[in-house]
Parts: sequence; structure tokens; C-alpha cells
Amino acid sequence: MEPAVSQDAVLLRSEPMPDDAVTVQGYDFNEGVDHDKLLGSFLRTGYQATNFGLAVEEVNRMLDWSLADVPVADNEDDDLKDEEARRKVKTKVFLGYTSNMVSAGVRETIRFLVQHKMVDVVVTTAGGIEEDFIKCMADTYLGDFALNGASLRRKGINRIGNLLVPNDNYVKFEEWMMPILDAMVKEQKEDGVIWTPSSMIRRLGKEIDDESSIYYWAYKNDIPVFCPALTDGSIGDMIYFHSFKNPGLILDIAGDIRGINSQAEFAKHTGMVIVGGGLIKHHICNANLMRNGADHAVFINTAQEFDGSDSGARPDEAVSWGKIRMDAKPVKVYGEASFLFPLLVAQTFAKRFHADKASEAAAASEATATAE
Repeated sequence: MEPAVSQDAVLLRSEPMPDDAVTVQGYDFNEGVDHDKLLGSFLRTGYQATNFGLAVEEVNRMLDWSLADVPVADNEDDDLKDEEARRKVKTKVFLGYTSNMVSAGVRETIRFLVQHKMVDVVVTTAGGIEEDFIKCMADTYLGDFALNGASLRRKGINRIGNLLVPNDNYVKFEEWMMPILDAMVKEQKEDGVIWTPSSMIRRLGKEIDDESSIYYWAYKNDIPVFCPALTDGSIGDMIYFHSFKNPGLILDIAGDIRGINSQAEFAKHTGMVIVGGGLIKHHICNANLMRNGADHAVFINTAQEFDGSDSGARPDEAVSWGKIRMDAKPVKVYGEASFLFPLLVAQTFAKRFHADKASEAAAASEATATAE
């Protein structure tokens, strides 16, 4: 006689799955190597692949939205009552990233977004500013995580993970920075210019005059870049050394907190794409508290929440603070961003950009054919 207890335990009958339940299905390489289909298949793969697919959907919702999607409010501005005008009002996209993304080849992905005006507000750390400018002057090299620190120090080579930066790069950066700092002090004293970290970054973007630079394009496209800890890196070192030669430079952080908070508060709709954690994550989220939360959010980082850190906090914690709206569908992808973020951009911003270019080219070709 079969034991009833163990049989009932092992052969417990399931309830039917809901009609809309999604089945797990990965990519079949028998169909060839189609990277777009491969990335698209992640949504049904499971684990962080599924979170990546959800992040793609969230970014696309962010980019799809326009003011035309919502009814005209009774107190709406007259110039925003027209349907066509409302279609032009899109989500204000806040992009945040830590300095290691600029040290790595992710810099070129970020530059692409800023160059083509795909984001509206940028927040980064001091290293995220200076590493961009330094790369316009000298190269960063691939190394190894296991290289000996003392040996590298004796050679004047700095290690960032498995990247190597010769210290001469920072010497070149100092030579470039010092005359700019002189000019900033002069304009402050003689013309009454009030410098903020963001206006300083804008000035540096103008001075670098290099199309490979993120902040050159931020300057050209009038995209504000906020860095509340601008002195926490090589730029801070340069300001420190400069203060002995030509003292007096003042950076107004109060002006910038008003600047970023106003960017969020007066936006019709906002989205956050935050690559990494720490200061940049909280600074963007806290700005969106001014409007009772962002409408969309995607976080990419490796941090865990068990230590109570903001870096590791899941989006739902931000909802509790009013930094993400209660009806939003935020996504956190747990993973290393040097490969995840370019893939996310490929499936969203870049795909749209190149599709739009192809459509414009086809329309132009058709118009030319018609004229002939």
C-alpha cells in the first residue's frame, strides 16, 4: 500500500495558471544569430534577463509619452491646449551615472545620448566630469584587476578596476585647467559672475571644443549637468592647487540645488535612468520628490538593500519617500552596467534614433522621386 502522506506531498495538485501567465522561453540559436531577437527574448528568459526586458519596456514607455496622452487640464496654459503642441511635450529624462562609466567605454554611449538630445538633465560625480575631459587629452588603457598596486604606484600608473590611467594624464589636465580657473576668477571679480558647479561644467564643455566629449555636446545642446560633489576628485585637486596661486574662486551649490529641483518640479512628466548608486542616484530621486515622484524609473546597479544603503534600495523604497509615483512601474536590474547599459540603450534610444533616421531618409528619397 502506497504511503498516503508522502504521495499527497509529492503529487500535490496545482491550481490552473492564469490565462495571461507568461511562459519561459529563451532564444533558439537554430534560427541564426540575431542580436535584436536575442535581446528581445530576455523578457521571457527569467532572472535578471527578464528584469532587463522590463527595463526596456519602461524606457520605451518613458520615450513614448507625450502630453497629448492626458486630458487638457482646466488650468492648462493656452499654448498647450493645441493637440500638436501637446505631442511635442515629452518626458523630461534625467540620466545619472557614476564616474567609472566615463572611465570605461560607456562614455561613448553616454556621449551619443547627449549629442542627440535624448536626455534632458545629467547628474554625475566629479570623476564623471574630469575623466571625460582627460580622455580628450590622453588615452585610458586596459589592464587587469589583479595588477599590483605598489608596482603601479612606482610607475606612476593609476588603476580603475581593470583600466589603467597614466598619471601624466592628470598633469595634462592641470595644464589645461589652470588658465580656465584664472579666467573664472577674473570674471567673478570683475564681472560679478556667480559660478555654480553646473555653470563651471558648461564652461569646461565650451573650452574643450572636442566632439568626442560628453560635456562639449551638453554645452552645445544646452543640457544642464549637475555635480554636487564636483570637488571630490581631480577637479577638486586643481581648485585646491589654484587657490594658492590665485585665490578667491567660489562655487555656489545653492544655485544648483534650485536648478535641478526646478527641472523636476516644473516638468509635465519625468523619467529617471540611473546607472550606479550613491550620490547620483539620490540626487535625481530627491529632485523628483519636488513633484511627488518621477513617472518612470530604471535603476542599474549591483548593490543590495540589506545594509540599508540608498545605493542598494529597490525602487519601492523611493516610492515610500514620494520620489517615484505610486502608479509607476519602475524596474531595477541587478547587474554590472558596463555591458548592461549599452545593451539597454541599443534596444531603446539608439533603436529609435536609427529608425527615425531611416524613415527620414526614405521620406526624402520619395520626395525627390516625386519631384523628378
